[in-house]
Amino acid sequence: MAILVTGGTKGIGLAIARRFAKPGTHVFLNYRADQAAAERARGEIEAAGAHCHLIQADVGTPAGAQAVLDAVAARTDRLDQLVHCAVKVVAEPLLTTDPQLLTEAINLNGTAIVYLVQAALPLFRPGSTVFFLSSRGSRTVIPSYAAVGAGKSLAESLVRYLAAELAPLGVRANCVAPSAVDTEALRQVYGDRTDEIMRQSAASNPSGRNVVDDDYCSLIEYLASPSAAMIQGQVIFVTGGSYLAA
Repeated sequence: MAILVTGGTKGIGLAIARRFAKPGTHVFLNYRADQAAAERARGEIEAAGAHCHLIQADVGTPAGAQAVLDAVAARTDRLDQLVHCAVKVVAEPLLTTDPQLLTEAINLNGTAIVYLVQAALPLFRPGSTVFFLSSRGSRTVIPSYAAVGAGKSLAESLVRYLAAELAPLGVRANCVAPSAVDTEALRQVYGDRTDEIMRQSAASNPSGRNVVDDDYCSLIEYLASPSAAMIQGQVIFVTGGSYLAA
């Protein structure tokens, strides 16, 4: 079994990688720059008995995505799970965001899912699954979140189109959208307000707490199983009841 997680050395990506890190599994962790975090992640994955492979590259470009999948193909002839968690945060109002930074963010947060899937096609087998990690910002306006939210909205649409094209190959594609999880990316958006935002989120959640890693990892594990063979092109929110609309 082999899994590739972009943005897999921190936060949500690392939590997912840990869930699939079983003895003998090949876990490929893509990251862009933080070598120290990558080495710590490698230690965690290898401690679980899995084979961990670090791949440094920017998957926000077609060439970067291809380089990552070439590195995967050098180690295995199949890819069972492709999980796109990498995110670029530009915490600015849309009217003042640098256009070049916005373009880079939209590419990584949105269209990169297509670059990755195209490059991964030779490694997919019937039963392989593609996951994109989205958020409520794809549908709800959050201040200074447009570069992320608009990209994720684009990716959700692209996943629906990908799902229709992948289904005849026996490959599935879905989006999973947890509510607030205390990650480096979240702290880039909220800064010093992050702790208060997390407290407010827990207090207002109908389930009485914030989402934890097991909540969304358990869903992804199920969606990757044969039991979810007919779940295609969906965006599934893991929120405990927050953000519901009649």
